[in-house]
Amino acid sequence: MNSSLPKVLHEVGGRTMLDHVVTALKRAGSDTIIVTVGFGREMVEEELRQQHPGAKIAVQEEQLGTGDAARVALSTVPDDCREVGIFCGDTPLLTAETIRGLAAEHRERSAAVTVLTAEIAEPAGYGRVIRDESGYLARIVEEKDATAEERTVREINAGTYFFNRQALAGALRGLDNDNAQGEYYLPDTISLLRSKGERVAAWAEAERIMSARGGAA
Repeated sequence: MNSSLPKVLHEVGGRTMLDHVVTALKRAGSDTIIVTVGFGREMVEEELRQQHPGAKIAVQEEQLGTGDAARVALSTVPDDCREVGIFCGDTPLLTAETIRGLAAEHRERSAAVTVLTAEIAEPAGYGRVIRDESGYLARIVEEKDATAEERTVREINAGTYFFNRQALAGALRGLDNDNAQGEYYLPDTISLLRSKGERVAAWAEAERIMSARGGAA
């Protein structure tokens, strides 16, 4: 963003991106909202105190990737919670309708994880959704780690997930940082869960029209 201000605190339509996301989660009926903070944590925490005082905060002391951020947040999830949604704080156009739709798809498929995807004309910079020969979700690969052929894929990971809590916990323990950025990637949980025979699914949204396109491993 070429700015000292944390990305999620940049405004869209007069409100911070973080405010848009947390408001959508509330409208979707989320029971507990946990925000992982790292860079600029004091400013992010102040925004939450002002706009969403009921949100919990999890501190990522070192920025070791999205998988590590999820691990930090998971440690504060209530014990009786069986499902965990993971959302990016910089997606101001995320709607309560999309969140509820993804949750419904996840439950209908009885999946270990369901990923929100989208097919876009210019996928550069995004993680690509790789499907197997039957069209089912196989894995997600970050662009820096993708082959030339994988970079031609136009279906991208929207960074929005619903997980079975136990499946998420197990997959996070299995992550490694053997990749171009030396980070723990949350999307790597997809291939880990599939390798264990768990059911993984993808749900695509295009221009606000929902369509089930995923499958089970």
